[in-house]
Amino acid sequence: MRIAFFGMIVSWFIATQLNAQNQMNQQTTLSPTQQRIVVISALTAKGDLQKLQPALHTGLDAGLTVNEIKEVLVHLYAYCGFPRSIRGLQTLMTVLDERKKKGITDKMGKAASPITSRESKYERGKKTLEQLTGQPETGPKKGYAAFSPEIEVFLKEHLFADLFERDVLSYSDRELTTISVLASIGSVEPMLQSHLGICLHVGLTEPQLKQAFDLIGMSIGTAEAQAGRAVLTQLIASTY
Repeated sequence: MRIAFFGMIVSWFIATQLNAQNQMNQQTTLSPTQQRIVVISALTAKGDLQKLQPALHTGLDAGLTVNEIKEVLVHLYAYCGFPRSIRGLQTLMTVLDERKKKGITDKMGKAASPITSRESKYERGKKTLEQLTGQPETGPKKGYAAFSPEIEVFLKEHLFADLFERDVLSYSDRELTTISVLASIGSVEPMLQSHLGICLHVGLTEPQLKQAFDLIGMSIGTAEAQAGRAVLTQLIASTY
């Protein structure tokens, strides 16, 4: 009887641990800092600096470091341009000054590690893109890459080497930044679908991405959020 009871306890313990592991493997919500990354990225892409100020305060209070927010604002320039990025950085400077006057000392966080690889930036960028997509970068160039080979080089050397190699943010945080910008500016559905696919490949889940669009809807508008959800739905339907 005791042995049977002990066996039941062991079975219950194993089942509990497996269930907990499954829940960890299938995260349904974004972390507090990831949620702030989505909101900050969307508002910066839209140029809504009035709403961006409190969002930056909230991001710092949620645990984002100064360097992490700076990295988000630098990263997004590749998708919505230098003017939006610089205005975001200027707004962050204002927020940090305000907080300093109130006696708040914000954590700077780590800076990007130096790149020691001797490979060309093109080759490094190609390898980074392969990690992001899970697909080999081989074969002849197609589409825009064949039509404009120079932009394909710029993408590999700058976006996927210069930016994505910086280790201040994880790949998933950079992709959250990217999809938030793309959903906010609109009319770039093929790029949004590609980056949503990367999001899933680097470990973000469908529920987390739906939450990201919920946050975008609350931050900048329901139309942008609905358009983003439609692209996600189409991607999931074609993939699974």
